[in-house]
Amino acid sequence: MRKDFEVMLVEDSRTQALKFQIMLDSYGYHVTVAQNGLEAMNMLLNSQTSIVITDWIMPEMDGSELCRAIRKHDFGNYVYIILLTAKDSKNDIIEGLEAGADDYLTKPVDDAELIARLTTAERVIRLESSLRQRNKEIALLSITDPLTRVFNRGYLNDNLPKAFKRAVRYRQNLSIIICDLDHFKSVNDDHGHQVGDLVLQAFVKAVDGSLRKDLDWMARYGGEEFLIALPETDLNGGIIAAERFRQQVEKLVIHADGKDIQITASFGVSAIDQEGDKSNLITDDLIKAADRCLYQAKDRGRNKCIGASI
Repeated sequence: MRKDFEVMLVEDSRTQALKFQIMLDSYGYHVTVAQNGLEAMNMLLNSQTSIVITDWIMPEMDGSELCRAIRKHDFGNYVYIILLTAKDSKNDIIEGLEAGADDYLTKPVDDAELIARLTTAERVIRLESSLRQRNKEIALLSITDPLTRVFNRGYLNDNLPKAFKRAVRYRQNLSIIICDLDHFKSVNDDHGHQVGDLVLQAFVKAVDGSLRKDLDWMARYGGEEFLIALPETDLNGGIIAAERFRQQVEKLVIHADGKDIQITASFGVSAIDQEGDKSNLITDDLIKAADRCLYQAKDRGRNKCIGASI
């Protein structure tokens, strides 16, 4: 059964459309019908159709125009197009393929030949889907820290300036937190780097799991330092969040090397003050402010949160 492949049949003849629909249903395809290219395009925008079988000669928008319209739009998945035509000259075939059709069949269409072409379409769609998924995975790996699975420095360098510019331009709140594990060198010295890696992973899991999904994000800033971006958050909100993270980390117990390891972390918070002209500020100003607060937290005994506005 091929119910996972949704086929759209674009045919202005109701008789021909019914004939094709009955045949395709018998082979397990889920079929929807549009009477012309314009209707088909509107339906495609609200469906997960992966295969379009379209007649060439139709009112409103013909088959070649539909092909061009489909190729101009990104549906999130590849749409395989089979063009049905009574035109069988070489120039007509080239015109249809150049318009964006993947394949063509000359009318009258043989049922067995159409099913064979659909089998090819399925194979192409599966390959394209697999490639698209693999590309997404590669893209994600390129911006992910391999140990902690949060974003890496490259992602931070690309996206924090964008968030900063957006906040300044539209006068939106933005806070960042730079956090550093206290006495982390002692963990590596006493237990080894493998245990140190486990501690970093446990720390990130405790903090990252408390971030607002699809809004906040966390990146490895370097070594045992991490930066957390909190869009739409003022300084008070940033300090409250940092204190919540501090308490979560303080309660952590990591079982490793036959021992229970407990850690603390220090947090420096900075935020864009909405008063006054901020056009002369840059992202580094926000980072430097958080860094200063972090060092103040360290100087005052560690396991603390300190914040300041810019």
